[in-house]
Amino acid sequence: MQAAIDEAEAGRSEGGVPIGSSLVIDGEIVGRGHNRRVQNASVVLHAEMDCLENAGRLPASVYRRATLYTTLSPCDMCTGAALLYGIPRVVIGENTTFLGGEALLRERGVEVVVIDDPTCVSLMDRFIADEPDLWNEDIGEA
Repeated sequence: MQAAIDEAEAGRSEGGVPIGSSLVIDGEIVGRGHNRRVQNASVVLHAEMDCLENAGRLPASVYRRATLYTTLSPCDMCTGAALLYGIPRVVIGENTTFLGGEALLRERGVEVVVIDDPTCVSLMDRFIADEPDLWNEDIGEA
């Protein structure tokens, strides 16, 4: 989770949304990323999507051994990506500021672990207070 938190902090320092992600396979980080919607003027580059992109093209059998770490509950798009690639475990830093597709992940057999990390909560609380318009845009409400 620390790699995901580091990514979230990097994203915020770049003027973006402070959400980070990392992909771990067999105990090794193979990808990491952060929300780059602002930085890249992207409509889809959430942290989990950036992380998967940075992990590169992997065989389906490799994803089935992976754990996806994310500082915030994944939105529907990122939930879909985890399901598409058969990632069996998603560890979420927090889901109090935003509750994404956790129910769908569980329904489809994914192990979902929410750790309620205070650093993750603090990053989002500060960001939402400072940038409510950008936050609403990121979650599709503005």
